[in-house]
Amino acid sequence: MSSLSRELVFLILQFLDEEKFKETVHKLEKESAFFFNMRYFEDCVTNGEWDEVEKYLSGYTKVDDNRYSMKIFFEIRKQKYLEAMDKRDHGRAVEILVKDLKVFSTFNEELVKEITMLLTLANFRENEQLSKYGDTKSARAIMLVELKKLVEANPLFRDKLQFPTLKNSRLRTLINQSLNWQHQLCKNPRPNPDIKTLFVDHTCGQPNGARAPSPVTNLMGSIPKVGGFPPIGAHGPFQPAPAPAPAPLTASLAGWMANQSSVAHQAVSVGPIGLSGSSNAASMVKRPRTPPTNNLAMDYQTADSENVLKRPRPFGISEEMSNLPVNILPVTYPGQSHAHTLYSSEDFPKNVFSDLNQGSTVKSMDFHPVQQTLLLVGTNIGDITIWEVGSRERPVSRKFKVWDLGACSMTLQASLASEYTAAVNRVIWSPDGALLGVAYSKHIVHMYSYHGSDDLRNHLEIDAHIGNVSDLAFSQPNKQLCFITCGEDKMIKVWDAVSGSKQYTFEGHEAPVYSVCPHHKESIQFIFSTAIDGKIKAWLYDSMGSRVDYDAPGHSCTKMAYSADGTRLFSCGTNKEGESHIVEWNESEGAVKRTYHGLGKRSMGVVQFDTTRNRFLAAGDEFLIKFWDMDNVNLLTAINADGGLPASPCLRFNKEGILLAVSTNDNGIKILANADGARLLRSIETRALDASRAASAAVAKGPIIGTYGASSSTTGTSIVVADRSAPMTATVGLNGDCRTFPDVKPRVSDELEKSKIWKQTEMNEPSQLRSLRLPDSLMPIRVVRMIYTNSGGAILALTDNAVHKLWKWQKNERNLTGKATSALPPQLWQPSSGILMTNDIRETNQEDAVPCFALSKNDSYVMSASGGKISLFNMMTFKTMTTFMAPPPAATFLAFHPQDNNIIAIGMDDSSIQIFNVRVDQVKSKLRGHQKRVTGLAFSNVLNVLVSSGADAQLCVWNMDGWEKQASKFLQIPSGRVPNLLGQTRVQFHQDLIHVLVVHGTQIALYEAPKLECLKQWIPQESSGSITDAVYSCDSQSIYASFEDGSVCILTSTTLQLRCRINPGAYLPSNPSARIYPIVVAAHPSEPNQFALGLSDGGVHVLEPPEEGKWGSSLTAENGAGPTIPYTAGSDQQPR
Repeated sequence: MSSLSRELVFLILQFLDEEKFKETVHKLEKESAFFFNMRYFEDCVTNGEWDEVEKYLSGYTKVDDNRYSMKIFFEIRKQKYLEAMDKRDHGRAVEILVKDLKVFSTFNEELVKEITMLLTLANFRENEQLSKYGDTKSARAIMLVELKKLVEANPLFRDKLQFPTLKNSRLRTLINQSLNWQHQLCKNPRPNPDIKTLFVDHTCGQPNGARAPSPVTNLMGSIPKVGGFPPIGAHGPFQPAPAPAPAPLTASLAGWMANQSSVAHQAVSVGPIGLSGSSNAASMVKRPRTPPTNNLAMDYQTADSENVLKRPRPFGISEEMSNLPVNILPVTYPGQSHAHTLYSSEDFPKNVFSDLNQGSTVKSMDFHPVQQTLLLVGTNIGDITIWEVGSRERPVSRKFKVWDLGACSMTLQASLASEYTAAVNRVIWSPDGALLGVAYSKHIVHMYSYHGSDDLRNHLEIDAHIGNVSDLAFSQPNKQLCFITCGEDKMIKVWDAVSGSKQYTFEGHEAPVYSVCPHHKESIQFIFSTAIDGKIKAWLYDSMGSRVDYDAPGHSCTKMAYSADGTRLFSCGTNKEGESHIVEWNESEGAVKRTYHGLGKRSMGVVQFDTTRNRFLAAGDEFLIKFWDMDNVNLLTAINADGGLPASPCLRFNKEGILLAVSTNDNGIKILANADGARLLRSIETRALDASRAASAAVAKGPIIGTYGASSSTTGTSIVVADRSAPMTATVGLNGDCRTFPDVKPRVSDELEKSKIWKQTEMNEPSQLRSLRLPDSLMPIRVVRMIYTNSGGAILALTDNAVHKLWKWQKNERNLTGKATSALPPQLWQPSSGILMTNDIRETNQEDAVPCFALSKNDSYVMSASGGKISLFNMMTFKTMTTFMAPPPAATFLAFHPQDNNIIAIGMDDSSIQIFNVRVDQVKSKLRGHQKRVTGLAFSNVLNVLVSSGADAQLCVWNMDGWEKQASKFLQIPSGRVPNLLGQTRVQFHQDLIHVLVVHGTQIALYEAPKLECLKQWIPQESSGSITDAVYSCDSQSIYASFEDGSVCILTSTTLQLRCRINPGAYLPSNPSARIYPIVVAAHPSEPNQFALGLSDGGVHVLEPPEEGKWGSSLTAENGAGPTIPYTAGSDQQPR
């Protein structure tokens, strides 16, 4: 929860306390866990309300969270047990023993046995340790003193024991300030207005005559009138706090700064729990505590006041919904009390797809950041291998070898003389996949440059540390690529990744350093490091020393990792006793936020872990792979991956979280996949088979950069970058003409496409394909926007009259998957209420409106606009959750941020783009650079950019960090074609999230971001009319394009070669008097050969090729023979 939300909870607590809602106060204290009310806790203990004591404690800690918590619960339960014994209630005592005390036998079996033996005594005071036990009241008082010490020393209660200093009725004051401000904004303010509700904003009705404005009556009670409301943006609560000098720190890191404000306080003995009464003796030790002021830092970062527009929160969006980390507004189903799970267990990879024989014990693995199926592996004998897990090939395999032994230290030379081998401790790709690093168990680090396929070149060899090099990580301080190493010599070092020069050396650990975790918050770059003694330290890129000195849970050998979006910090480690801990940290407090249950108590090695999708954790433990939902401490599931795993297997997710590699006992690797991962791997298997049949085809030498998009329901393709030196390229038109453009560079070719000759197919008859017109009982109105749901089981369309239509396919014996198909008609779905999802169109000119919508990743909500306000609809109930952003300007395009569905980009008809945070209902930035209205938006989290298009065919690229414009170009309109200044230029990223499909009425073009270099253009013949829409297939291998003459063309995505042309007669009934044509095209999210057309007559058609077929037919090129651009008689693609 954010800092402001946290402060709001404190204000609510104050209000409830002032209103005497005592029971509710304590429930909120417990549920929020922001404030531990020691006075209430003392009262409950003194009164012997043991159930309430434990219930209240449960909001802050559990028995096994740490040793302090364990002793707190033990003392309470022991007292409860002794009191039952003192009352001679042996039945109750036995119940307490079995239900409450037996849990401690895991930690001290002898103690529980001794407690049990008390039942055999006539008076438990006969036990020597309990001989001084007095009466119940005094015993509780003595215990309470001990409990308070334990609570104060427990890190889980840190900064939760002090309620912030607030003026009386602070929440009332803020509400009255808001009412006064609303009253000042009234067009016709009345004196002494009668305000009867807070549910809507205050406005004064039409007056009978002009009256001077007056302050609003203090509705909330008699509190002093607050001064004038400050200008929005000038002193608002969202302004970033001034950075302290000389080294500014983010709130998240500042919370860990033990050496900046270490407070000495009384330590509490948490040694072996026992029978003896509480002792008042305690030694004084220094222990780092985070000053409370660090918690006040705002986490709502804003741009300058000119770019920040604050709006009231949309009514109806709850705080629970507002604080979702990635997915916006989860749907609540009937009977579900709280919306929570946005992913199912089917989302993570748990099915074994293949086995790879590595040949030696796997020590470290890492998937390529761009090519999702390339796996880098390091082993115990120093081997490194790059696997293509889809084809099960290993294009690269290297043995351990020192490149320049003479340049190594004498210590290393002596070590290698006795044993010329070293184990790999860590392998890792650089963020762009151009470099890979290897850390060895003897002194050295190797850095390689990777140029695709089997082209791996030596780059740097560094004698980095004395002894073991434990870990290696990449970082980019000051936008300079560096790598960080740590080792047995207790040092952390930072090296320039290009030159290999040493930039920084950090010293301060008292034991060998085990791992490093670099990260950044805002503009602050820092490094966490952990040592084998369980110490955690943090460093800035300076010479000021460690900023943190903290203990890992269990003093374990720990590794730390952030979630994919960089907002959540986790660690996993194992200590010498084999106890393992996997936890999430509260960065703002430097304390453990939650401890996940389910790891073994006696691990046989250091437990390895990984994170994926900002949602799941996985760890290799007890010969299993264990999974957790990040928001639930309980184990989600555990699998054995068909057996054969070591006790603590090494594991690694790929970037999209659809594949998981795990090491095996027999020196192998198992590749696990979810449904999307399996589709991806099967597609690569198929392509590999096709390629083997065309072994004589030319093989491009450039680096393979094919990757797969962010959608979890898609498969991928590979693209090979061809020669970049050619100054021109031919643009192949549908009518066969060839055009050259000076700045168009041939950049895209495809290995598979080079081995194929496509024979263009003309489809004129319904028998040549499978098509289905979806049933529609509503008024047929022109379809203007359309999309498949992410699950693939429904189609959502928006019509010209602002009404949404949703068709759902049912799962049954004829359709086992429940996915969209042309074989079975779907149901035009409506909720039982019969309401329709209808956009706001009041006070709008529908002829000028540009409808747009965007669907949330979990298919639960759709944001939509038809020239009026933007509406948020619940897809289950069709209810309008909220509306916002009334025109002018009107929204013309909507796109969700790929990593945070609370952030949306909104293209406007005034040519601006607004970056809007739904969670706080605030415009974060306003981007200006277009000259006409915005007609397309597409995000790439690989390049960290937003690409936009305008009605005048202008393309822009924006950096997602600061929203600065990086590039801008206009499409090259073919000579003789008049561009439509109100046209719809659209953009869509290829699944590699690097190449961009640009769709314009005159052409289809391929560009490469972020520089917007044009790679290819395809220009149709004028007789077909303008292009109305075009999209990539779900695997990005095809492009579906629709035309004003009703035809549909299917192109290969890399060469823009025409594969198939579907004429209107193949899917439309013959009606010469009606001009019907497709307005929009939508591609199925998991079936690459299925697409849907939204028509000008309101119809929606689903099209598929014949059974088991594809669009068009291909001939395999033999010995490189055959034309590069094939054509057939009667084709529109004959060259002149």
